[in-house]
Formats: sequence, structure tokens, C-alpha cells
Amino acid sequence: MAPNPTAAPILFDRALLRARQDRARRLGPATFLLDRVTEDMEERLAAVTRDFSDVAEIWTPVELLRKPVANRFKSITRVEPDETETLRLAPESLDLAVSALAFQFVNDLPGVLAQIRRALRPDGLLLAAMIGGDTLTELRQSFAAAEAECEGGVSPRVAPFADLRDVGALLQRAGFALPVTDVDRVVVRYDSALALTADLRRMGATNILVERRRAPTRRATLLRMAQIYGERFADSDGRIRATFDVIWLSGWAPHESQPKPLRPGSAKASLEAAVKGKTK
Repeated sequence: MAPNPTAAPILFDRALLRARQDRARRLGPATFLLDRVTEDMEERLAAVTRDFSDVAEIWTPVELLRKPVANRFKSITRVEPDETETLRLAPESLDLAVSALAFQFVNDLPGVLAQIRRALRPDGLLLAAMIGGDTLTELRQSFAAAEAECEGGVSPRVAPFADLRDVGALLQRAGFALPVTDVDRVVVRYDSALALTADLRRMGATNILVERRRAPTRRATLLRMAQIYGERFADSDGRIRATFDVIWLSGWAPHESQPKPLRPGSAKASLEAAVKGKTK
């Protein structure tokens, strides 16, 4: 069979992702980001007044919907991560799909969003959180500088992250109505860059790029990275900063009851007048 010219590029080693997440569970997972997202998810769902019956948790590393939130729903299906990115969900079988800190490791995010859209009943909701934006920008810069200095070149170490506008466009492309995106920026402080990388291992979030360098990182490079990180991104007390941008995305399966955009030319006031605080 000829290859599909429109197939999504394979950026992430999904089998390695599962292995890294299993290792994190054995080490004792670092869950501070997931805990924050879980609390935020509960608050956002509490603000939605409509009733949901059948729910799916998609690829979240641990159980996301805790009691009493889970008691609102008739059924909750956990979809475990796999290597195929195929969601075995029947068309129009869900009222709500939720996911936390999983979509950043998806090779074909447009395809996954389209699968979720098909699985939702009309007026069903997708609510998800993923890592994106400027996440780990400090680590990326420090590693690049250290490798250029110690090894004469730079290898891919930190995954490319989607930004807010990209995610909003993907929701629209997948056929969601009323798409909304926003960012929760979390800045975490550590004693050193090496403490940060230890936490990333316990989050199951270390390098799973297909194009990653297979050889172990040289000790000299690692120590130089930590030194550069401290020089560029430390506070006055010597502790370093690490940025995590959590992108929230939501969209509804279209339904006739939802607000519709105005037809072009049907607005009663011009943008210029609105900006000036006047109406025609």
C-alpha cells in the first residue's frame, strides 16, 4: 500500500511514552500539575449547568474525575493510552469527553479531535487541558546553549508545543462549535536544574521525540546545562524558575440550540463606533 501523503508526521514515540509513564509510577509520580488541572477541571465542569450522562476520560495518566464530580454522571469510560491513537468510541455515544495533560504527546491531534467530535452527541462537550506555549522554555534554552558549547551541535530534547491560536484553529477544523481556549501559566521554582529534570522523570514527561539523540547525555553537558540555567533563570535566592503553560480547550458538538454567528453585513453597529463607545 502506498504511503498516505497527508498522514501526520510521527514526532513522538508512543510506546516509549507508556514506558516512561510506567517508570514514573514506580518512582512515585510528581503530580502537582495534574492535581492543579484536576481541581480546575472540577471547577469548570461545576460552572456548566447542563446535565451529562455518558462520559469518557481520554488518556489522562490517572483517574481525573473524582467524587463528588463523578457522581453527576451515569457512566465514565477510561480510554487508556495506546500507540495507534485510535479511539474506540461509538459515534454519538458521549455527552462529555475530558482529558488532562495527554494531548501534547499526540502525533495527529487534528485526527484525535475529529474522532472525539464524532463520538459526541449533539450539544456534547469536550473539555481538555494540555501542555503548550512556552512550557520549559528555560530548559530548552539552557540545553541548547550547553550542547552548542560542549558538543558542537544541538539535538531535539524538549517537544515542540502548540500555542493557543493553533489549538483554537484545530478545534474549528475538527468541527467543534463555540471553541474556547485559554492558558494557565504555572511557574515552579527548584533548587537546581537537576532537581527539575528529576521531577520531569517522575511526571513521565522526559524526551520521547522520535528524532531524539539515542546516546546518553554527557555528564559535562548536563552539568554545563545546569550552570547556564542557574546563570540565566535564577531568582535572587538562587532557586531557578521553570515555566509550564497549561492550555485549556473546549468545544461543543453542533446543535440547533446553540448561538449562531451573525450573517456578514447584518450587524447593527460598526466596529469603529463600538470602539469609540458610540452606536449608529
